[in-house]
Amino acid sequence: MARARPRGRHADESAACKKEDGLTDGCDARMLAVFDQRALEGKMKKITGAAFAAMILATGTAQAEFVLHVLHINDFHSRIEPVSQFDSTCPAEDDAAGKCFGGAARLATIIAQTRAALRDAGQNVIVLDAGDQFQGSLYYTTYKGAVEAEMMSRIGFDAMAIGNHEFDDGPDGLADFLDRIDFPVVSGNIDVSGSNRLAGRVGRHVVLEVGGRKVGIVSALATDTVDTSSPGPDIAFEDEIAALSREVAALEAAGVGHILALNHVGITRDVEIARRVPGIDAVIGGHSHTYLSADDPRRAGLYPIWVSRDDGSLVPVVQAYAYGRYLGHLELTFDDAGGLVFAGGNTRPIDASVAPDPEIAARIAELAEPIAELKARVVAETAAPIDGDRANCRQVECEMGNVVTAAMLAHVRDRGITIAIQNGGGLRASIPAGKVTMGDVLAVLPFQNTLSTFEATGATIVAALENGVSQVEDGAGRFPQVGGLRFAFDPARPKGARVFDVTVRDGDAWVPIEPARVYGVVTNNYVRGGGDGFRMFATEARNAYDFGPDLADLLAAYLGANSPFTPSLDGRIARQ
Repeated sequence: MARARPRGRHADESAACKKEDGLTDGCDARMLAVFDQRALEGKMKKITGAAFAAMILATGTAQAEFVLHVLHINDFHSRIEPVSQFDSTCPAEDDAAGKCFGGAARLATIIAQTRAALRDAGQNVIVLDAGDQFQGSLYYTTYKGAVEAEMMSRIGFDAMAIGNHEFDDGPDGLADFLDRIDFPVVSGNIDVSGSNRLAGRVGRHVVLEVGGRKVGIVSALATDTVDTSSPGPDIAFEDEIAALSREVAALEAAGVGHILALNHVGITRDVEIARRVPGIDAVIGGHSHTYLSADDPRRAGLYPIWVSRDDGSLVPVVQAYAYGRYLGHLELTFDDAGGLVFAGGNTRPIDASVAPDPEIAARIAELAEPIAELKARVVAETAAPIDGDRANCRQVECEMGNVVTAAMLAHVRDRGITIAIQNGGGLRASIPAGKVTMGDVLAVLPFQNTLSTFEATGATIVAALENGVSQVEDGAGRFPQVGGLRFAFDPARPKGARVFDVTVRDGDAWVPIEPARVYGVVTNNYVRGGGDGFRMFATEARNAYDFGPDLADLLAAYLGANSPFTPSLDGRIARQ
């Protein structure tokens, strides 16, 4: 399949980020900043993202004959109802006042209106989801994927990538979801043939017939899903780039003229895939919750990000943040030979200007009745917002990490437990100031993780901290929020040697941790079982006990006992 070369060439800034073990979030942030700077400085200062795309890809619009509009979301995380600015459930009065975002009813409206307008204009359009519909609200914990499946089918998605959280209830949870949907789910780097319920039900790729053309969809799922979710021993993972290269080659051999990668691997890996996998025309991603925009100064980078290959061709990479707050709209134009000659678009906010679909809103209200009382129950008050933003809780000490580890320790301190460790990826939202409902708490801790205690040596604990900071460049969920412990780390140091100055509380004093001494530790059952790379706890822990209480219940009780609660930071994690 022929690939058009752009007249202008945009340097691949990701090359500088390859000096370490693959691209990193730090490198990615610098790369995005460079793309922004290149697009906006000097003579390009007045050029929009779409115009910039047209300029660097243009090969003569007279030859272009196939235009494809891709509407996309990613990382919806069961935000069936609208969310607040903190990405937690939005109170009804705030929604009525126009302060809320997203929700399945608004998502249905904006997709239906955009799709209809494009089709009425004779345009070709598909609707894609880059994974992680599961986990994040009471609708998931109550209905286990049934509501998400119903909403997606009502909206009318054309294809979906599997996200890591689609395995949170194991292969059976994903299989139940597949039983309820009427569109294809794809993931090209996982082998589900060993699963009785999934075998033959997840495609390695899918081909959509659009406007008389064949559009191939390939997909990859992050290989660390074995650490971040529960796929079980029957699901095998393959390197993303190797798998995608194979699937693209198969589609090209079958005469498919246009190929999109619908991935759930994160923006860093998406950029690498765009550069290294030949034959992909565009990458639509998820997993890292990256906000790209053509015009919003709050963005992480331009929509789309441009990645250049060795042959001089360019590949657009897009993502649309998370939680249904934005709809991505990517426009792709291909010439007669199948080469990409234009790419543009933007993310559109799904705010109060979008009216909810009345039928879907009524259905959501019906589904909400069994959980409304629990959601609305006020459990505490806060004097200020508690920051649980993933950008902080996966990089540095955060307020939510401090309060959750404090709640853990408060529950087990009389059992000789002095150290708490919570993975930052388990903290999913912030809590606004004022009255705190159980719905707010469950938005923070939606995974139904329970308390686990054990004993471990100082050496094991330090090894766990090293694991926790080993992927800080990627914003990985293994970043350790801690209680009863202080440490410093330097991400510029080699992995495995980043942590230093580890101290533990001894009465009113802080003393250096002793490698051979045994300490009492509390964490959640997911981390205790080796999740997020904490395998040392699964293999080296002593006297382990899965204590049982749900972390959400513990947090609610702790906030209530200390109401009105005032969040704080105390420097327990020092990043150099």
